[in-house]
Amino acid sequence: MSSVDARVHAVDETSTTRQAALDYVDRLENRDWPGLAAMLTDDVVYEMPQTRERLRGRDAFVRFNIEYPGDWHLRIRQLAADGRVAALWLDFRVGADQQDACVWLDVSEHGLISRVVDHWPEPYEPPPGREHLVERW
Repeated sequence: MSSVDARVHAVDETSTTRQAALDYVDRLENRDWPGLAAMLTDDVVYEMPQTRERLRGRDAFVRFNIEYPGDWHLRIRQLAADGRVAALWLDFRVGADQQDACVWLDVSEHGLISRVVDHWPEPYEPPPGREHLVERW
């Protein structure tokens, strides 16, 4: 591959990753569960370092979001993408409560999200009721 071809390929990957990040937030915000499922790899991994929780697989990840309590909403404050990695700074709201979150996405060569790492401002113990979906470390 020539250096020009490599640059074009990198730009294409970055564009695909950026669009995947935008679509990810849109699907979550609009509760489009089939649309969210369609953009994830079968073996997607979702991690929350602050609670030391990890989910494995598309079905568990979608179910986790369906069951997440409250009338929550997401808005992108900032998005950066490079190759097959994206970083999102999100405004997360439930009612009048607001928190910032930083989300890292890894995107497969086929444009599907293969890994999500959700960083919250402070460590906390996870709420009860999701033990059937997660493993702790």
